[in-house]
Amino acid sequence: MTAIPFSGAHRRAPVALGACLISFTAFWIAQRAAHVSMIDLMVYRAEGATVRAGGDLYALRTTTAHLSTTYPPFAALLFTPLTLLDTTHLRTLAAAGNLALLVAFVRLSLKLVGHARVESVWWVAAAVVWCEPVWTTLRYGQVNLLLAVLVLWDLSRRPPHGRAGWAGVGVGLAAAVKLTPALFAVFLFATGAVAWLRGRDGGPWLRHARGAAVAFAGATLFAAVVLPYDSWRFWTAMVFRADRVGHTEETANQALRGVLARLLHTPEPGAVWTAVAAVVAVSGLSVAVAAELRGRRALAVLGCAVTALLISPVSWSHHWLWCVPLVLLLWTRGRRAAALGTLLVFCSYALWWVPHRPGRCELHQNGVEFTLSALYALTGCLFLACAGASLPGPGRLRTMRRRTVTRQAATPQAVTKE
Repeated sequence: MTAIPFSGAHRRAPVALGACLISFTAFWIAQRAAHVSMIDLMVYRAEGATVRAGGDLYALRTTTAHLSTTYPPFAALLFTPLTLLDTTHLRTLAAAGNLALLVAFVRLSLKLVGHARVESVWWVAAAVVWCEPVWTTLRYGQVNLLLAVLVLWDLSRRPPHGRAGWAGVGVGLAAAVKLTPALFAVFLFATGAVAWLRGRDGGPWLRHARGAAVAFAGATLFAAVVLPYDSWRFWTAMVFRADRVGHTEETANQALRGVLARLLHTPEPGAVWTAVAAVVAVSGLSVAVAAELRGRRALAVLGCAVTALLISPVSWSHHWLWCVPLVLLLWTRGRRAAALGTLLVFCSYALWWVPHRPGRCELHQNGVEFTLSALYALTGCLFLACAGASLPGPGRLRTMRRRTVTRQAATPQAVTKE
């Protein structure tokens, strides 16, 4: 019996998996050596305990930092199982779960950019686990990876004729846990509306947006039935209080609001931020919609993700997990220098080089400190600008279509002459 030799792909995959396991193990040891607190995970557990005890969810103050509840009530319902484990076992399970979610996130990111090699998943996961947003996500025990996986699972599928069961569910559930992903539903609706106005079939995008809205509404109404008082408080008061999550100017806040607070040396940039955020929101969504209508789904999704991070009142550094598919998109599209530069930004931990002690010292930054503490937002703005410039305008698009039609019409004539 003749042995069948392994193909190159079969040989490469185990090596890549081994490298990923070694990297994850080293990461695990480094996090244990750093005595990570997983403080956000402890807040989630306290929220679940408050729900089980029938307490006032938005009066909660927990951990030594006296942190409060900031997510919608539906999130607290999901956190109730966390109370079934002691904190030691919970930290271990959360770390392992987040590493597994990282692999899923990388897999979906590669699928989004059109690169499906199995060994690539392991190599990329082994590398990006060390970038600052991922490190900080696992350090705090954050829920970011789960939400990103839900959104990417929803948006990386390509159903035939634009129809698929569960379309919109991932985006809707993610938005019910944390509001920022709701911008993806707005992006889908806007794309469908623009397509319809241009005489195209906008149905697939509108159905997708409707599915997201239904999933969000269903989860929110379910929480309202179970937690009526907390739901009323959140949707009538707490949702408007962005200051409850921390000081705007903190260096970890990589949203435009935080950048402007540090630039203007004020704890509340007010109308300046409102105007800038409005311009970025319209510009970013326009880029995302234009990319989607031109069949560039990866660029559209990342344009929407970066826009959401920029215009949100608070986008902590660990929310910038979307740097992973962003780097992959640049790399697979031949923008190697841009990809390496972006990777360097998110692996440099530069925002933590500036003074960030208690006492609100971020309000008194010099030029160098400000630049270092604004790198994520500046990178996001640069990406949106370059993405918009890479998309052909209406006039150029019509010219390209005419040239395509001309070439197609000329091809049969050339064959006939031969």
